[in-house]
Amino acid sequence: MPELPEVETIRRDLLSQVVGLGFEDVELGDSTVVYTPSPADFCSHIKNQGIKDVRRRGKYLLLPLSSGETLIFHLKMTGFLQFGAVDAASEMRPRALFRLDNGGELHFYDRRKLGMMWLVDDETNVVGKLGPEPLDAKFTPEVLRLAFGRYGASVKALLCDQHIIAGIGNMYADEALFAARLHPLTKGRDLTMAQVKRLHASIQDVLASAIVNGGASVDTYQRPSGERGFAQFFFRVAHRRGESCYDCSSHIDRVMIRGRGTYFCPECQGSNP
Repeated sequence: MPELPEVETIRRDLLSQVVGLGFEDVELGDSTVVYTPSPADFCSHIKNQGIKDVRRRGKYLLLPLSSGETLIFHLKMTGFLQFGAVDAASEMRPRALFRLDNGGELHFYDRRKLGMMWLVDDETNVVGKLGPEPLDAKFTPEVLRLAFGRYGASVKALLCDQHIIAGIGNMYADEALFAARLHPLTKGRDLTMAQVKRLHASIQDVLASAIVNGGASVDTYQRPSGERGFAQFFFRVAHRRGESCYDCSSHIDRVMIRGRGTYFCPECQGSNP
């Protein structure tokens, strides 16, 4: 968290709010949030730069600036961006505070302090090795099958590998596998073409639906306005361990796959391959 739908929701919200504005100043509440350049150079380079666009690549948020540099955010587990003044009564302080030239402020909050920011001349140094975008027209069932065919790892692990597909994480991998009726421990290279096509369609449907619903607020995620997303209310398996499956009434189970809690229905998705 946040995954592709959450970052895409943030992108769309920021696009209508900050493009054409400039950064008047930036204040770092935690200098470790800056990966590159040095915190001092980051702050000096940001000042007076205009925001030309807001883009997304996988789970990364990219803001091309007037200097030709690109400001990149990765929100990791608990990061979110929010407009408005800092709440003095809140225990949570922003790791970075951006003052905009229209008088507004954009804050980067991150409870677990895992998120990062980059200011780079070449964005490919940060996002260049990511896999294809799962909602892009170039991402076809054939592309998915070719990628999976190279590996003997579980399909759940492969879906979460950002070098294979960009943007999918734990929640939406679980949801896509349930929709495709695939057990998460099935090896990617063992999928038939029919199963690959089913999974491809499920990935796109699950992600598109989550974007429509503003992402999933299951932890700290919220939109820049402070509104929460609603995608979690439509989850079929994710975060529902022990609850009844909506389709068959079996209990949703949870296993660990490469360190990730994985939710699935043992009846609808079959037994461990």
